[in-house]
Amino acid sequence: MKTFNTILATTMILVVFASCSESKTTESTESEVGVEAMEAAEEVESRPSPLMVNEGQISGKAFKVQYGSPAVKSRELWGDLVPYNVVWRTGANEASYVELSEDMTVEGEKLAAGKYSLFTIPKETGPWTVIFNSEWDLEHGHFQYDEKNDLLRVEVAPVWETSSQESLSIEIENPGIVIRWEKLKLPITIM
Repeated sequence: MKTFNTILATTMILVVFASCSESKTTESTESEVGVEAMEAAEEVESRPSPLMVNEGQISGKAFKVQYGSPAVKSRELWGDLVPYNVVWRTGANEASYVELSEDMTVEGEKLAAGKYSLFTIPKETGPWTVIFNSEWDLEHGHFQYDEKNDLLRVEVAPVWETSSQESLSIEIENPGIVIRWEKLKLPITIM
């Protein structure tokens, strides 16, 4: 009986010791995850072009847009930083994307519910091409763009305003979404 009690006591000590070690490992892992999350948050905060998310409703349907918001910073934008007749990621960093909760129409054309990267082809004169591409999670924006994944291309007339907006914005507002940057206003009709 004495041997049994000794074995039982030793086993209990080992179980307590193992659980304490496991607890420290878990705390260490949780601590590492916390540090990684803080580093990721700091990286997002330190981005030159902050990550923006706008959510709302268009025609009573949930709609979301996410994009990197670059600033003008006294640069020449149109035709220089953003070349004409070349696919632009419509923002900075990773590809901008939209998420439709239900089927909608964009400039009168049907677009099924889902997530789509948003690209634009700026033109020196005339309407711009707005592209909805099935590859929505592109880490490097237009560098990974592939035209074969385009689901919808529409033509939209830009409006040039007298006042200038420093940081790019994509807002959910009438007539659907409106892209503004510098003196550009690009209203995209979505219903």
